[in-house]
Amino acid sequence: MGTTRMFVAVAIAAAIFPGHADDLDIAPAMTAAAAWLATVDAGRYAQSWDDASPLLQQSMPKTQWETTLAPVRQPLGGLVVRKLRSATYTTTIPGAPEGQYVVVVYDTRFENRPVAFETVTPMREKDGSWKVSGYFIR
Repeated sequence: MGTTRMFVAVAIAAAIFPGHADDLDIAPAMTAAAAWLATVDAGRYAQSWDDASPLLQQSMPKTQWETTLAPVRQPLGGLVVRKLRSATYTTTIPGAPEGQYVVVVYDTRFENRPVAFETVTPMREKDGSWKVSGYFIR
């Protein structure tokens, strides 16, 4: 798969079916996604697993997360710029339980990869907090 490996705790298919969220403030989900990405950008992969949703944690052990994420992210080099492309609220993600999710897509440029797309999927936890349940980079 090369440096363009897919790793994701929750299978995010190409078709995402938006839910209804007229009164839902997705800003906390966006904040959670940005904070989690900052942890990944800093190379703190074990911490990113600790900070993730139980859904992501249950999909693979921490050591596997680290050994999957490191060879994908490290060759990209440092973050140059990350711009929000879209943020879509949904209650369904293929292969995941019903819930409240925000699928956040960024156009990202790294030192060694001028064009990349990152998809980060925070989910709302039972306590109302948002935690990342999936990550995909291409």
